[in-house]
Amino acid sequence: MNEAEGTAGWTSPLRIRRGPRWNEQRPTWREAKPALIADALKRASARPSGNWFVVGASRDVVGGRPYGRTVAGVEVVLWRTGTGALRAGPGACPHLGAPLRDSRVVCGTLLCHWHGLALDGGPFAGWEPFPVHDDGVLVWVRLDGAGGEEPLERPVVPPRPVPGGAVDAVFTAVGRCEPEDVVANRLDPWHGSWFHPYSFVDLRVVDAPRGDARDAFAVEVSFRVAGRLVVPVRAEFTAPEPRTVVMRITEGEGVGSVVETHATPLTAPASARPRTAVVEAVVAASDRRGFALARAAAPLLRPLVRRTAGRLWRDDLAYAERRWELRGSGRFPG
Repeated sequence: MNEAEGTAGWTSPLRIRRGPRWNEQRPTWREAKPALIADALKRASARPSGNWFVVGASRDVVGGRPYGRTVAGVEVVLWRTGTGALRAGPGACPHLGAPLRDSRVVCGTLLCHWHGLALDGGPFAGWEPFPVHDDGVLVWVRLDGAGGEEPLERPVVPPRPVPGGAVDAVFTAVGRCEPEDVVANRLDPWHGSWFHPYSFVDLRVVDAPRGDARDAFAVEVSFRVAGRLVVPVRAEFTAPEPRTVVMRITEGEGVGSVVETHATPLTAPASARPRTAVVEAVVAASDRRGFALARAAAPLLRPLVRRTAGRLWRDDLAYAERRWELRGSGRFPG
């Protein structure tokens, strides 16, 4: 019996890594051509978003209280009706400008805490609702004035594992950069093993985008579990719209699982001090019988997933912020 096999034909996804130490791994800078990354970013930026922006996690917008965020310089408030339907609109009360994010929701109606003005989600006193979409993991708002594109009826939501058979978690962080800096970070998979050795080892880009229909990076990589224990997979990185990059596992443990990285601008376009929210959704699935236990333990697993994402994004936001700083001063070599 080898290290990957157990009783009754069960096969473990774990492998023991015997590869080189961090400083002995193969350099990737020759493959990570700046022009290749820039071209992939340019094609992603040209894809339609329909003016849809990710606001946050679906489970963060709950009945009984509003949820507020500024998106592309626009103050937005969201809440749920008595039936759980999502509503959204400007975050300032049309009466005297109170912050509606601090108000209350009573029986599905948003009540301003300054003077009691009631909003049921329909137009009222100059207050106009925003189109909103709940995909079951994330909530999106459509801001046609900020997006400036031809509107789409629905956002470009990447295919995901079947909801009932998956575990999802959403992590959010904010950095001083623009969405393109976040997307560019994700369209540079070559930095994985060098910049994140605590999570990724033996990363190899086996196929790069060529501007075709798939336009994907194909990557072979091992996720570090503990010490020398790793889980090897093959994954693809694609950018279905300007502010989203998706990593999808195509071979190995968890086939079909996705990590969606959404870059939502918080400040208005061309801001001198831009701020961008990274909203990352992890939707994991497996055909192993034991995965049912993972689904049952999802409330306990989500903080662990968010902690792992937080460690990665501590580094990757520094990467994105550095890129923005260099671009702003004309020193970016890419």
